[in-house]
Amino acid sequence: MNGHQTEQLGAYALGVLDDDEWAAVHAHVEDCPQCRRELGDLREMEERLGEIPPEAFLEGPPPDGDLLLRRTLNQVREEGRSHARRRGALWTLAGVAAAVVALAGGLYVGRSGAAPTTDAPVVAAASAPAPRVLTALDRATGTAMNVTLTPAAGWVRLSATVAGVPAGSQCRLFVVASDGRREFAGSWLVSETGASEGTTVDGSALVAPADVAAVQVETYAGQVLATATI
Repeated sequence: MNGHQTEQLGAYALGVLDDDEWAAVHAHVEDCPQCRRELGDLREMEERLGEIPPEAFLEGPPPDGDLLLRRTLNQVREEGRSHARRRGALWTLAGVAAAVVALAGGLYVGRSGAAPTTDAPVVAAASAPAPRVLTALDRATGTAMNVTLTPAAGWVRLSATVAGVPAGSQCRLFVVASDGRREFAGSWLVSETGASEGTTVDGSALVAPADVAAVQVETYAGQVLATATI
């Protein structure tokens, strides 16, 4: 990876790089504070979509906003192997995310600034769904996994600590839906410290919280190391 190429960082964050590209970007990010900051900004933008207060959507989200976001995310992953198309899809994703956040924020600000009326019904703000903790220990592979799953608006965030995997292994996380569909959630290269103490990986997946059936960790060769079920 030469220089600070935002489109490669976006593809790295979404997990659509091939093995060689992933290894090159990962090595660069490990040694580059600027790229680590940009990667953090990309993940923060993704997280903001799940942190909009529920009262911002009292009259519903922008028409087709959720559908457009889902289609864009799917387009990024489906076209991840093409450099030219991937760059365009990533910029589309950034624009859609910014628009959704801005529109929802505008609805919230506009409603907050309006004078209350005496006959208007009071709508109680819904409390944020509580995170769920999943654990797994695969005795055949020796892999242990502890996952904190946080619901968002139509998707989930997760923080997984995985131990018992040999140093140098390339691993990735998947969220498994109740219909068997698997959505990529993160990837990493196991370090010497990670092999002895475990590796913590933060990620996200476009699976509705109610549809999540399990979280899996596997190698890039396709070997399932552990599965934590709901």
